[in-house]
Amino acid sequence: MAQPPIQFDRASGALEGANAWERTAALALATGAKISSHFSHMGYVACANLLRKTLSERDIAVTLNEDAVFAFPYGDGYWSKLLDRDYTYEDELELLLEDSADVDYTLLDCGANYGYWSVLASSRPFGSHRAIAIEPSKQNYPKLTNNARVNGNRFETMKCAIGAGRGTARLSGTKHEAFSIAGDPASGEEVPVIALDDLIEDQKVSPQGKYLVKLDVEGVEIDAIKGGRRLMETDSVLLCEEHGSDRQHTVSRYILEQTPLKLTVFDRRTQRLETVTELSILDRIKVSTHIGYNVFGTASAFWQDRIDALNAKAARRVQ
Repeated sequence: MAQPPIQFDRASGALEGANAWERTAALALATGAKISSHFSHMGYVACANLLRKTLSERDIAVTLNEDAVFAFPYGDGYWSKLLDRDYTYEDELELLLEDSADVDYTLLDCGANYGYWSVLASSRPFGSHRAIAIEPSKQNYPKLTNNARVNGNRFETMKCAIGAGRGTARLSGTKHEAFSIAGDPASGEEVPVIALDDLIEDQKVSPQGKYLVKLDVEGVEIDAIKGGRRLMETDSVLLCEEHGSDRQHTVSRYILEQTPLKLTVFDRRTQRLETVTELSILDRIKVSTHIGYNVFGTASAFWQDRIDALNAKAARRVQ
């Protein structure tokens, strides 16, 4: 029988249900995250995953707020940064979700992994929004559905990948946070693929709705955008990752040159959202080659006004 999960409350720092070694590991994981945050958490994932090998296989359930619990395997290198209470995961996305608590939108969480953003967006402090969490991996999907369950099954899950159209593909990779259908088509797990516009076609979402589309699909962002032209014509905003190692800024280049979307990027140095009219701004902002940088793309006047207003809120956070 699996052990019950360790409980960690980010607000209070309380850690419950852990033995002495697991408590020591929690301190090491939190301290490592805090120290490595000064250099973009370089090396943290590898070190945490080594430590994980010394721990029993069990989950940790992290209380993100009074209505959001996020569970993952204890010692997981990618998610254990949450044990550092000062750490904010993709703070520009959290800022947008916080600011949109009063908006009647649906989150389309594409490449959901274990469902962090679906858990958060569907919680009361963030507006109790509808969320559809889409994840193709047979390794990740049970952890995603577990997070739906521990949060009262308040968000939907779909086991498939997002691409340019319906079909199948091979999902491969060695890191759960970086599985991709852009790899070797002869290896990996066969997964179904749908386009974003298929969600409208299949009546999963309405063409008249408001949407936040988080697109974390590891190398097939352009195909996903191509398959979401109808959705992008709605009141939607695309939240898309630009990897720091891509000095050609491929995704942003495509959005600027091939779509009607207006592009915005978060500048961590100034804590402001900057409009991207030419790609040279990304040369300055993308300073680390091993992390991702989110860009926001929208053709919606409603969402553009909300994004523009976020700079005032970002300024208040810095003060």
